[in-house]
Amino acid sequence: MLVLILGLVLFLGVHSVRIFANDWRSRQLARLGEKGWKGLYSVISIAGFILIVWGFGLARQQPVLLYVPPMWLRHLNALFTLLAFVLIAAAHVPRNHFKAKLGHPMLAGVKIWAFGHLLATGMLHDVLLFGAFLLWAVVDFVVCRRRDRLAGTVYPAGEIKGDVLTVFAGVLGWAVFAFVLHAWLIGVNPMR
Repeated sequence: MLVLILGLVLFLGVHSVRIFANDWRSRQLARLGEKGWKGLYSVISIAGFILIVWGFGLARQQPVLLYVPPMWLRHLNALFTLLAFVLIAAAHVPRNHFKAKLGHPMLAGVKIWAFGHLLATGMLHDVLLFGAFLLWAVVDFVVCRRRDRLAGTVYPAGEIKGDVLTVFAGVLGWAVFAFVLHAWLIGVNPMR
């Protein structure tokens, strides 16, 4: 469990610098330059991600049951995850109403993904992983929205074309991950 926790601290910690230490981040960006900062950020993120994957695998070998979710919540999680994939796609597809309305659809997608998985799983390692991501996404979303309001940030208006592309990309990504990659990468078939 310690490897998983260390991975979460590194990965979510580096992704939280702008939340809790934006002035420090600005100083480091000026000192290291954009490429240097992004390089350091990427190395820490990748190290954290590797530790999360490794630590999660280790923790799954000695599971600690906290609660048993009803089967219908597992099915509901498929819908939550579908919506999360659409929102994550919205962060990358230009001129869609999701981004115009939310400003940060990827964070909204992470919140929905984590919440759905908390409903569908009940092991300690699951609660630690998904709970940490949910807490981080909630805090980051609130901070980013506040920063946008203070800066007067306005996102481009959404268009139907952007919405259609967003939904198509999200559904396609979800289908590939849910029906093929999740079982292969995670070892759990979510469609069973």
